[in-house]
Amino acid sequence: MAALYTAIATATGEGRAGGRAVSDDGTLDLTLAVPAALGGRGGGTNPEQLFAAGWASCFHSALKTVASAEKTPLADSAVVAEIGLVTTDTGGFTIEAALHTEISGLDQATAERLVARAHEVCPYSNATRGNIAVRLTTTTDAA
Repeated sequence: MAALYTAIATATGEGRAGGRAVSDDGTLDLTLAVPAALGGRGGGTNPEQLFAAGWASCFHSALKTVASAEKTPLADSAVVAEIGLVTTDTGGFTIEAALHTEISGLDQATAERLVARAHEVCPYSNATRGNIAVRLTTTTDAA
């Protein structure tokens, strides 16, 4: 199967401790830093933030796509992705994820159905399925 699109980025320098990540077209050009929460100096982004931003964006697009396919208008929605860095039993690291979806103007059951469908469609969700712990929550403004 041929890729529809291929993103290319290069990381150099000291990795997450002061390195740099740049996309091939130059639109992404970031300094990396260990967050203060992990004992670093902060002052830059880190791989977990980049993964959270990518997954939140991708999941929100998937949500909009499935809602449109079902002819369910989404007036106001947002996806907040939390990516946790977790140690493994073997001394390595993995991640865990929580995706919080906020939808206005829909009842809870409809919103949850759309979120479940988006989780089936989203490339990040499909790539991580069965590999990491993922928690989905859905909030609506319906009474």
